Amino acid sequence: MEERPVAQRTRLFAEMTWPEVADAAGRGAGVVLPVGSTEQHGYHLPLATDAILATELALAVAEPLDLLVAPAVAYGYRSRPLSGGGQGFAGTTSLRASTLMALVEDVLRELVRQGFERIVVLNWHMENQNFVYESAYLTLEHHRDSPARILVAELAFQDLSPGTMDLLFPEGFPGWDVEHASIMETSLMLHLKPELVLFDRAVDDAAKRHPWYDVVPVPEDFVPASGTLWKATQASADKGRIAWDEIVVQMRAAISKDLVQA
Repeated sequence: MEERPVAQRTRLFAEMTWPEVADAAGRGAGVVLPVGSTEQHGYHLPLATDAILATELALAVAEPLDLLVAPAVAYGYRSRPLSGGGQGFAGTTSLRASTLMALVEDVLRELVRQGFERIVVLNWHMENQNFVYESAYLTLEHHRDSPARILVAELAFQDLSPGTMDLLFPEGFPGWDVEHASIMETSLMLHLKPELVLFDRAVDDAAKRHPWYDVVPVPEDFVPASGTLWKATQASADKGRIAWDEIVVQMRAAISKDLVQA
């Protein structure tokens, strides 16, 4: 789509008045719904990391694409041990799949009802995948006559460039599942919200065993004591800045391509 920035007092949906929201819907503005979690992120990152990063990414692309940023869905599907440390940590507060799907669907239905036709579901919590897609699908099943279109970004980015991957992971890429609370997320938070990072508490850690399958109840050796699944001490704000710039470009391009404004 052609990028046509619109001057606006704020892009945060919750800080707008209802006439401002009505005007935005009337001119064809879109809405991004960030979806995150309240989940442990090691000794050094806040529980809200996933919701913060999803919201920051939404704000980073909002202005040029004339998007509003809805309040984040701050609770996600249950933390899984091999990609989030599991449910055994204080602070991790999760939803059942049915609750999450109903919550996201209800919000999306409300946005469509208000007249928004360009909607993005921007997820940062790996365990929310599939559930947020189902919510989007069911929303448009309910609003069959609406011209609304929903872009579902279950992953906040596709691939990073080889140069950036080498910078982030000089010892080799371990996989995104074990990158929880590690180099990538810590670097992004150091870049975007350094005041929320207790970097002196960051540790390198790993589960004693990381198989390709899950087991319920969770074996103790699936979960590292710290909740950090790999090498958080290798993070830096510079790494976060370089990775963030690529992530923003990818998200902006995706929305530009598939949420075309008439």
